[in-house]
Amino acid sequence: MAVPKRRMSRANTRARRSQWKASAPTLAPCQNKACGELKPPHIACPTCGQYDGRQTVAV
Repeated sequence: MAVPKRRMSRANTRARRSQWKASAPTLAPCQNKACGELKPPHIACPTCGQYDGRQTVAV
């Protein structure tokens, strides 16, 4: 198992951790013309229950 020879400095540790950012979720408008709400892609719309033009979830 690899073990570091020296302790990593605070500056290097913080520089590495500065890249750990939360990204905003990708949202796409619902394809239902009457709805148009923003929803995650490849997920049934939580407001109207349609996915790919079909009613998949009873709302």
